Amino acid sequence: MTPTDLLLNALHDPGDPPLHLLPDRAAQLLRELDAPPRLAAHLRAVHDVAYQLVDWMARRHPATPLAREAVLFGAATHDIGKTAHVTELAGPGSAHEETGRRLLLAHGVDARLARFAATHATWTLPDLGIEDLLVSLADKIWKNKRVPDLEDRIVRRLAEASGRTVWEEFLDLDDLLSAVGEGADARLAFQASYPVGRSR
Repeated sequence: MTPTDLLLNALHDPGDPPLHLLPDRAAQLLRELDAPPRLAAHLRAVHDVAYQLVDWMARRHPATPLAREAVLFGAATHDIGKTAHVTELAGPGSAHEETGRRLLLAHGVDARLARFAATHATWTLPDLGIEDLLVSLADKIWKNKRVPDLEDRIVRRLAEASGRTVWEEFLDLDDLLSAVGEGADARLAFQASYPVGRSR
């Protein structure tokens, strides 16, 4: 199977259990950039978790303003800078963050959507919106990594919006993240089934 075939497979393979497909524009960008198949698989996994998070928000916090499509697009493209920094797919590095933002802008993506490529790993910055925090959370919880400070920031935002106690919001979010975390092994296996490189 060629790298192009592998990329297309990563974008369309239903997965087990099934993963949501990326937004059309995100999938198109990955094809245009000849993204490594592993990156496409990773973005599918994180996007699928973001989908679960925004669905939960719609059910539990319908009055909280939330740009649902922005969260989903942000999750689907947050690591797109790794098309230029492929070594960061298998190792540490943050060069992909600003590169990803600039790359999205260069491809005509609105700045309000391109920002997630830069903010997904800097969730401690002041004045980030709930959308940025949810993309950051999806990028952690997809592999069942719990980050208490990030979760606390989200819980505080939810409590402010709902009027409920921080403890009540924490319990609800914790239940959700525990349930989402149960699918981590399947998502990790899906990602690992695709190669990092583009070798032809």
